Formats: sequence, C-alpha cells, structure tokens
Amino acid sequence: MIGATTENPSFEVNSALLSRSRVFVLEPLAASDLKTLLQRAITAQQGLNRPRLQVNDDAINFFADQAEGDARIALGALEIAAATLQTDTITLQNAQEALQKKALLYDKGAEEHYNVISAFIKSIRGSDPDAALYWLARMLEAGEDPLFIVRRMVILASEDIGNADPRALQIAISVQQAIHFVGLPEARINLAQGVTYLATAPKSNASYLGIGAAQTEVRKSGALPVPKHIRNAPTELMKSLDYGKDYQYAHDHQDGYAQQAHLPEEIDKKVFYRPTDRGYEKLINERMAYLRKN
Repeated sequence: MIGATTENPSFEVNSALLSRSRVFVLEPLAASDLKTLLQRAITAQQGLNRPRLQVNDDAINFFADQAEGDARIALGALEIAAATLQTDTITLQNAQEALQKKALLYDKGAEEHYNVISAFIKSIRGSDPDAALYWLARMLEAGEDPLFIVRRMVILASEDIGNADPRALQIAISVQQAIHFVGLPEARINLAQGVTYLATAPKSNASYLGIGAAQTEVRKSGALPVPKHIRNAPTELMKSLDYGKDYQYAHDHQDGYAQQAHLPEEIDKKVFYRPTDRGYEKLINERMAYLRKN
C-alpha cells in the first residue's frame, strides 16, 4: 500500500500503521523549480491556451516566491491572472491581484503550528527580538489565538528569565490582561511590547532547574518528616511534643535572617536554587552568600 499526505504523518497517520511503514519526505519545490513549471505552462500548447501570452519576469518571480513551494498555488494563480487579463502581458500588479493575500502555511493542529511556536520561544530565549517579532507576526497573520501565544510567554518569563528580571513575569501577565481588555487587532501592540521586553531581558533558568531538582529529591527520598522547630503548634498536645520549640522568628534577628535549618535533617545541606550572575539574580547571589557567612 502506498499513501500520501500533505500533513506530518506523526500527526495524521495511525501510530500502528506508521510503525510498519517507511516514510519518504517530499520537500517543497524550490523557487527555481516553480519558475520552470510556470514557463512550461505559459509555452505549452495545451497549457493556458493563450498563444500570445507574455509574463514579465517579476510576475513569474512573485508567483514562485509566494507559492511556498506548492506548484498548485503557483499554477492556480497564473491561471487566474491569465483568465482575468485584459491584455496579453501579465505584470507584477496582475500577479499580485491574482494571488491576493496568500494563506500562510500554518495548520493549528499539525506540524507547522508547533514549528512556528518553537521558533518563537527559542528566538525569545536566544535574546533575538527581531526574530521573535517575525514569528509573532507569522502567528498573528495566520489567525493564531493570542491567548495561546501569551500563555507561552508567561511560561517563558519564569522558565527562561526568572529572577534575572522578576518584572518579566509581571509584563507577561500584563499582556495577557491587555489582550482580554483590548482585543485584536490593537492587542498586537501589547504583544509586541511584551515580546521585545522578554527577548531583551537577562536570562536565567535557575528557578526552572531548582524546582526540577527539588522534585527529583522528593521522588528519591519520599516524604521526610518536617523538622519539629518549624512545625505549627496550635494545640497544647503539639506544644508538649516540642512542635515549634526553639523556632527563631527571622524578623527578630539582624538583617531579618536567622541561622536555622528549614529542610529535613536528612537533606539539610542540599542546594536546589543556584542563582546566576545575570541581571537581578546577581544581587540575589550576593545576598545569599552574605547571609550564609553570618
């Protein structure tokens, strides 16, 4: 059995069938290939049936560039231009009118959806505001839900920026609220502000790594007992069992810091959060080093 699909088989083909198949990927046609096909259609006797038809080079280039590797789009636009032509020459303007606004390749349920959002996130993470704005524009022009976009921005603000710039999360949440309040198309401006802020902010994944390390420890060591001195003691019985005994109230000490253990005894020396030397986390690093010396 031989089958063909314009979608990624990983999304559209049953996994049991896919595991027993050999997949051949047919890449989109190059612009030069499309130009060859368009020239053949123009000159073929049974092509457009317009013997005296001429097509300017800039019009052919436009059809080839805008078709995104799909010969059907290029040939269909050429046919429309020829059918509506009042003269014997297709100009760039005729080509633009025939193609109108091309439908961007962006299927919300398939591969390109994930390719574009991946490029968007990685551009912000890579501190490239120009690329981030481009991928944002691609999603907006394709009709993506702005809430899907800003949801990823909120995650990124903590995962990739974190305490290097604590305002990043506030900005992302503000963009989410602005989208609800303003709506598209104006909310694209709020999205652009948020995207450029996140892209140019100092980066740190220390919080992301910290919670991952803490969860790994919990899965490894289980539910270790809470140290008695930091347990709550709302009843006399609990107090008699030394719940809360010798607890040091941080605000009663210099710098609002008390030297006492807050982790279970078995993992008392574990460090999960390791601030970077970037952005605001540099100050956090210096403060934690100072407190640990005193």
